[in-house]
Amino acid sequence: MNFIVIIPARFYSTRLPGKPLLTIHGKPMIARVIEQAWKSNAKRVIVATDHPSVESVVKAMDGEVCMTSSSHSSGTERIAEVLEHYQFSDNTVIVNIQGDQPMLPPELIDQVANNITLYNASIATLAAPITSPEEACNPNIVKVVCDLYGYALYFSRATIPFYHDQLTTQSYSIYTHVLRHIGIYSYYASFIRQYALWHKSPLEQIESLEQLRALSYGEKIHVDLAKINPNHSIDTPEDLMRIHTTEL
Repeated sequence: MNFIVIIPARFYSTRLPGKPLLTIHGKPMIARVIEQAWKSNAKRVIVATDHPSVESVVKAMDGEVCMTSSSHSSGTERIAEVLEHYQFSDNTVIVNIQGDQPMLPPELIDQVANNITLYNASIATLAAPITSPEEACNPNIVKVVCDLYGYALYFSRATIPFYHDQLTTQSYSIYTHVLRHIGIYSYYASFIRQYALWHKSPLEQIESLEQLRALSYGEKIHVDLAKINPNHSIDTPEDLMRIHTTEL
């Protein structure tokens, strides 16, 4: 199927300033994200950034870049500006890849792109099982709970679902039922345009999770299990140190 990947790459990060340009095994992080996107079936890959240094890196590797405002509060808002710049049609399928996912398998990009056409949802995204209490309790790892049909009920930085007897259990097997949200989305351009018109929801501001705006306005988000290991994004200095010990 035809789809376009757009990679929001905000330069100023609270936990990792200049994150898109941090070097991973000799390459800027944004370059590695682009390379993974190029391996997918996307017909086009565009980086949306607010900083000329990121623009220079993308252009140096013959990538496509769109300069956007520094005032956006979410990646989806940044993508909305890209849509208006290029005037993409409403039925264009867009895949939003976070600029801090240098090890995202291209197979998962194709999976989430296909899913927006398969399910009755405004957004399609992915998740993977959590298998340790450390991950379940880590606020930098977003958790999601779904209904019986695979549609999101809620996303949170807290441990959800919460097991009321977890203090007495001797087994960590319960954590296999906790799902880690993978920060990749697919949607039609028409939905992105609508999203950008909505005000921030209270839950979105409390959790600092942009997908909660869609849920707050009654939209459906389909969550599929990732077909293969999605690897982790780079959110903290510890994540960056860990990836330097990983063979790419």
